[in-house]
Amino acid sequence: MMYHVMIIEDDPMVASINRQYVEATPSFQTDRVFKSGTEALEYLKDHTTDLIILDYYTPLMNGDVFIDRLHAMGKTPAIIMVTSANDTDIVRSLLSRGVLDYLVKPFEYARFRTALERFAAQQEYLRGARPSLSQNAIDQLFAGPDPAADSVPQLSKGLNEATLNMIRRFLAEHPEGLFTSEQIAKQIHLSRITIRRYMNYLVDIGEIVSSIDYKTEAGRPFSTAWAAGIIRFKAGGTTKLTKVCYILTKIDFSSTAIYTFFINCLCL
Repeated sequence: MMYHVMIIEDDPMVASINRQYVEATPSFQTDRVFKSGTEALEYLKDHTTDLIILDYYTPLMNGDVFIDRLHAMGKTPAIIMVTSANDTDIVRSLLSRGVLDYLVKPFEYARFRTALERFAAQQEYLRGARPSLSQNAIDQLFAGPDPAADSVPQLSKGLNEATLNMIRRFLAEHPEGLFTSEQIAKQIHLSRITIRRYMNYLVDIGEIVSSIDYKTEAGRPFSTAWAAGIIRFKAGGTTKLTKVCYILTKIDFSSTAIYTFFINCLCL
């Protein structure tokens, strides 16, 4: 079963990241991306979608108004909020309108995927359900995401959240780029040593993975390069898609070492 997703987000960079996250999750595909709720409502007059990824703050109307107008049209797709709006009154208002889940920016792909998988699990359960449901069955449908899935590892001594988020933001803004530590340091005005410390922390907590190639003429590794993004490649005749954050030490995509590294990243 393939689920069709609409994204409503006026920030092109965030919309692109959301789309990559959707398409990195099995059984989901993005059909449309709109910058405003007005454009989305016009499209939905003659079309349907299974799931809407909605930012609260969009041009011309906020999330409350969009959902009210959507329901007035007789349309009831599931809605997952992906937004910076975390005011209690806004969250309460959207919960009263039946949103499936609520993600506050910035968030990790694992949490985004949990929201999509929860939606898919509900849909699959309802398709095979009897005409009436027991209380236990209803409890399963309304169960929220596992809080442990959204836990954040404690920062290592000497690191701070603001700098870490700056580096994460840089990687998110360059999902298909490949950069050395020196290049990242120059872009965000930090020292090369600082960049390496934070990247090593991201490796330790599993947000990125590393692969070191010592096959050089002098027996020394190449300069470390960092990247984050979506990798597509053919394996056994089937195109596979995975969201990865990765480190390369030898920028040679024709090498067996790098090809093996990409394959090992498929579990992310």
